[in-house]
Amino acid sequence: MTSALNTYLNRLTIALSTATAPEADPTTDAVLPDRGISGSAQSVGDIPELSYLSGAREDHLGVAVCTIDGEITSAGTDHAFPVQSISKAFAYGAAIDLHGMDYVDSVVDEEPTGEEFNALSIDRHSKKPKNPLVNIGAIRTHAMLGPTQEERTQRLRDVLDAAAGRPLELHQETREEEMTIADRNLALAYMLRAAGSMTEDAADVVAGYIEGCAVLTTVTDLSVMAATLASGGTNPLTGEKVFSRVAARQVLSVMLTCGMYDNAGDWVSDVGLPAKSGVGGGIIAALPSRFGIASYAPQLDLHGNSVRGTYFFERLSEDFALHMLDGAVPRDLEECARELMEVGTHP
Repeated sequence: MTSALNTYLNRLTIALSTATAPEADPTTDAVLPDRGISGSAQSVGDIPELSYLSGAREDHLGVAVCTIDGEITSAGTDHAFPVQSISKAFAYGAAIDLHGMDYVDSVVDEEPTGEEFNALSIDRHSKKPKNPLVNIGAIRTHAMLGPTQEERTQRLRDVLDAAAGRPLELHQETREEEMTIADRNLALAYMLRAAGSMTEDAADVVAGYIEGCAVLTTVTDLSVMAATLASGGTNPLTGEKVFSRVAARQVLSVMLTCGMYDNAGDWVSDVGLPAKSGVGGGIIAALPSRFGIASYAPQLDLHGNSVRGTYFFERLSEDFALHMLDGAVPRDLEECARELMEVGTHP
């Protein structure tokens, strides 16, 4: 039997699609209730050339919710795509559990930048990157994951697998292409070395960082990874303790203020959940102690965030009152979806 939440997600993905599905019935498949979509339902962005290497298409749109009890509800495509910058959050958690919060904080700050994801965000006094979710901070964080490139890369791959609850495949084409266009990331790594903030080999660190970004995930995988953070670090499917509770809390804290780059302020106002985006088209978000949510749609806005993914989260947050600062007690998703269904749809 189809749940009310599943029906809600199916209808919302149809409403956000760039083209009307030929089998859609406008009387039953329209988005609900009667407030329409936040923003335009059309794709107002481009798919990066890099995303086409893993098969991204204009009509790709997928969403998923995973509760901390391991119940997954999804709709749309489950196409596999590179995790890209979403891996930064998991590398940060791994570094905290490896070295402790005090040490990691002494190397990488936790402040929003208001700048683009690939900006030179390094404090001129402390020589620390501003936060671990912009490229320069993620490169420095990756360097903390072990003394050699092999060990660093393996630790990150292990953490991503553990958070997803299954072995994740590396997309070699994406990794190889990103290595050919890695000049800016290499420049950021050499700036860290020049500032005395990093002693590891710049090329090795960037190569490992890029490999972590080229790992393939589905929107279902990402919802489980987000739920792992929401549950305090324990994977809801496998029961494996991926992160300590301190690390999971810190990752979510920085995701809330820095995870959506130079659109973080609008995101907190409109959605109100800790989140992290990737240029592969994915977004994860988490409501602590409740569930993880993920979306995938490859068209990006000027901030490097998924256009339709952002619209999805805005609408979901509004309909289910998920904003962390709303002052409302979080409701059961299925119960709330059922009530939304009773409001009715409109052609």
